Amino acid sequence: MRILFVLDSVENPTSANVTLGLRLAGALARQGHSVHLLHLWDGQTPPASLPGCPDRRLAFADERIMNAALENGARQGSALPLRLARLLRHPSAVVAAVRQLVFHAPRRVVDTRRELERLDGSFHFDVICAVCAPYRSAFALETARTGGKKVLWQLDPYAANKSYQAPGGYARELALLQAMDASFVTRQAWGDYAPGAPLEPARDKVHPLDFPALVEPQPAEPELHGARCCVFCGSLYPGLREPAFALELFASLGAESGWTLVMAGGGWEHFPEASRRAEQMPGNRLIRPGPVPAARAQALQAGAQVLLSIGNLAENQLPSKIFEYFATGKPVLHLSMTDNDPALPWMERYPLALVLRRGDAEAPARLAAWLAQTAGKRLDFAQVAALFPEVCPDAVARQFLDVL
Repeated sequence: MRILFVLDSVENPTSANVTLGLRLAGALARQGHSVHLLHLWDGQTPPASLPGCPDRRLAFADERIMNAALENGARQGSALPLRLARLLRHPSAVVAAVRQLVFHAPRRVVDTRRELERLDGSFHFDVICAVCAPYRSAFALETARTGGKKVLWQLDPYAANKSYQAPGGYARELALLQAMDASFVTRQAWGDYAPGAPLEPARDKVHPLDFPALVEPQPAEPELHGARCCVFCGSLYPGLREPAFALELFASLGAESGWTLVMAGGGWEHFPEASRRAEQMPGNRLIRPGPVPAARAQALQAGAQVLLSIGNLAENQLPSKIFEYFATGKPVLHLSMTDNDPALPWMERYPLALVLRRGDAEAPARLAAWLAQTAGKRLDFAQVAALFPEVCPDAVARQFLDVL
């Protein structure tokens, strides 16, 4: 089978969705399929290549600059005149904004559609799969004149996404699905297709697909080696993944505990009060290196005694990061923010996990006791793979092919 994956890292060069797309593409290539990649990237951070998989790259530096100037349209942040003033300093970004906001024809959609048609004319793909979110590639595929099957892989929902308001909502998503031959969704999103749910008319086209997330970590020189540190790697988002509970817990341990909390990733600008509290933590008890490349994230995790997972507030989105943590075999501290946290069933299967729920008065004491008993323990990768066989990439590739 000849398959083209469309991967979009314009908004997020370290996108977990792109990483998962590459893992599935690699598994399919190992199984003998001809896999091609079309990368939509930000013109600044080159995307990863995949041995044996030809790739084509379209750069969208204009949209990256536009998004930065307009702060991605966030309701909080700089005043609109200041955002516009920043935008006007970059003519290419102004053109991108006009195309997107006035003519509703973003260059990323138009140019991607044209490239899909060109590539399909040359290679005649059996399947073209747009990996979402973002959804620009999906809208390009929707109207592209191509042969073969059109497929979405909705790692994040469109209308039901809690971190932004999707234009057109469920009606727009339903129209998109009707233009496709199939769509793969997470099991957490399945409720949107139940009888009486907004996307029920597309139910016959939709199939659950697990994350191809469990791979053995690459060897990395540990950062902070020997320190008693707990590491979080990921982005923070208002209403989705917030830092306050983690800060409260580690502040409660006291300086004498010797524990350092490392929180790598962006998003702190959305949490000014938490940032002020973080700056007041004494000594080296909190380290915030900001967004880091994948290699440094691996080094931080390699040097950690415990890995921190912050549960999503959205019940229909499961962070794939938990499987990366499991793959290390290290203890995982998971902070649960809702009763229906989608990570809980997975945490119950991992023997070195501790789940603490927001609002539990006993959480600080439970954390201190667990750290004393568990820090430094480790499972080997074979043990972890036996616990979670369905999220190994080769197993997910078989799920993918069974549908197509």
